[in-house]
Amino acid sequence: MLNPSRYRIIAIGKVRKTWVQNGLSIYLKRLPGLEITELRDSTPQREAEAIRASLRSNESLAVLTEEGQNIDSIQFTKRLQEFGSTRLAFAIGGANGLTHELKAIANWEISLSAMTFPHEIARLLLIEQIYRAQAILQNSPYHRR
Repeated sequence: MLNPSRYRIIAIGKVRKTWVQNGLSIYLKRLPGLEITELRDSTPQREAEAIRASLRSNESLAVLTEEGQNIDSIQFTKRLQEFGSTRLAFAIGGANGLTHELKAIANWEISLSAMTFPHEIARLLLIEQIYRAQAILQNSPYHRR
């Protein structure tokens, strides 16, 4: 089973859409301990600096980027298991994405899709996939195989 308290989402910008806030709220209740850290919108360079400064010494960095590994939910679950007890911080950039320098220090580059999503929706998709990974490991009917 996954321990949601080992995961943190570092996101640029605030969620302004009520329906996204509602969705995030539902999944945060289902994943007690999962933390979301919001950082201020700025230039990509300043956002990268803020993400680096926000990283804790015991966290590995996973970045969401279009160029990242394109995997399905089962593969995502297996990859989370491979990290074991390592704490993992998922970084979601702002409108202009993440810098190459930040991607270079990441332990994992993930693509949610070949499509591009607003950062608010990317946050909702990521948290849903973390919940789905937990459901997969529990053989829950939430994830239909």
